Amino acid sequence: MSFPNGFLWGGAVAANQVEGAWDVDGRGMSVADVAQYRPDADVKDYKATTGVSMENINRAIAEKDTTYYPKRRGIDFYHRYKEDLALFAEMGFKVLRLSIAWSRIFPTGEEDEPNEKGLAFYRDVFEEMKQLHIQPIVTLSHYEMPLALALKYNGWTDRRLIDLFVKFCTVCFEHFGEYVKLWLNFNEIDSIIRHPFITAGIIPELCEERDDLACCYQAAHHQFVAGAKVTKLMREMIPDAKMGLMLTKLTTYPNTCAPGDVAATQKKNLENLFYADVQVFGEYPRLVLKDLEHRGIAPIMEEGDLALIRENTVDFVSFSYYMTMTESVDPNAERTPGNTVLGVKNPYLPSSEWGWQIDPVGLRVSLIELYDRYKKPLFIVENGLGMRDTVEEDGSIHDNYRIDYFRKHFKEMEAAVDEGVELMGYTSWAPIDLISAGTNQMSKRYGFIYVDQDDLGNGTLDRTKKDSFYWYQKVIATNGRDMG
Repeated sequence: MSFPNGFLWGGAVAANQVEGAWDVDGRGMSVADVAQYRPDADVKDYKATTGVSMENINRAIAEKDTTYYPKRRGIDFYHRYKEDLALFAEMGFKVLRLSIAWSRIFPTGEEDEPNEKGLAFYRDVFEEMKQLHIQPIVTLSHYEMPLALALKYNGWTDRRLIDLFVKFCTVCFEHFGEYVKLWLNFNEIDSIIRHPFITAGIIPELCEERDDLACCYQAAHHQFVAGAKVTKLMREMIPDAKMGLMLTKLTTYPNTCAPGDVAATQKKNLENLFYADVQVFGEYPRLVLKDLEHRGIAPIMEEGDLALIRENTVDFVSFSYYMTMTESVDPNAERTPGNTVLGVKNPYLPSSEWGWQIDPVGLRVSLIELYDRYKKPLFIVENGLGMRDTVEEDGSIHDNYRIDYFRKHFKEMEAAVDEGVELMGYTSWAPIDLISAGTNQMSKRYGFIYVDQDDLGNGTLDRTKKDSFYWYQKVIATNGRDMG
């Protein structure tokens, strides 16, 4: 068993979690800039950490301090990107997944001309990556849309967002197409149901004509249309580039073999796969659409939408994988959190401090399921373990738990490849400590590289290599043959 030649090993980050410099060089506020760290909130309660209201948004806009708005400061990748990229190159990265902050290019999303300083920053980053022989894979929308579009239009519930996003992508293709040949449209597009504000700029109080859930599915439809338009545009502007979708792979098992549990699980998995089905097959799954119609929350479509979606499907399927869940119809079943989602706890799996259940075999199951269903190349673009790390007196960080996690997942990836799965590459989340997407913590650390910063922003921001840094370096150098 082995990984194919040319396998793309690397890591993944998002602009809103690493860049910082939220009010520098003309950047506008994004939805991430109002995400608040709440020290007293239960880290397993995502409603407390991702919920939004106009009152909270207005309070955040008035507050200029970054202490409790950590995504405004990130880890200062904006000023330290050369140092970080050099460390990634030292690990041997073939690829780095990153995102382009929409509000750094168009501060409100509606300007006629892009922000030149924003363009210059990303051009410099891509040029540095080129010099280091690290290939970029770029997410066009990763939880960082301009806040102004959320406030003015209630985000993607408004169809006008489609053309504004196409304008942004046109500029990205024009200025960065020579560097970037792998693109992703919307990060974890299915998360629009779990945290609509972060994903699509939806503010529940502004959903006046339809209920919150109907707003979410309407916004998702607009993103499907926008994704199809952008895919068509990419093929015209960068003929040698490829477009992928990005799904949160929330593999769910029945909690028992009781038929009710099996049926509930089937429904949950079909809902998760729906977002990829549309973009791969070019049509809404009949079962999902019927369900939405029965519940009165089906999206309103315009003539030509479905033809556009059908004619501009994606080239590959990328996904995040962190954990699996089970499902049960038993109302008393114990539930545990995962990637901003709740599922019934699996008694056969260990859990992290944040409640995420660790299931390496589930990654192989997910790879085989996705490849069998879609028959397109797959790319794991997020996978990793958030843990608290201890810095020893000599400055070393011994994170054997992280090495063990990756080793077990890599062996299951290898097994899936051996069974015939076409896997393009793997980017860990995240190669360097950053601000958590859900809890806005710094202490929930994922990286092979430690960043000296606490949850309130105190620290030097110095970078330190953990034991896992050297282990992953060895894995990449041997293309996965040495995982010892």
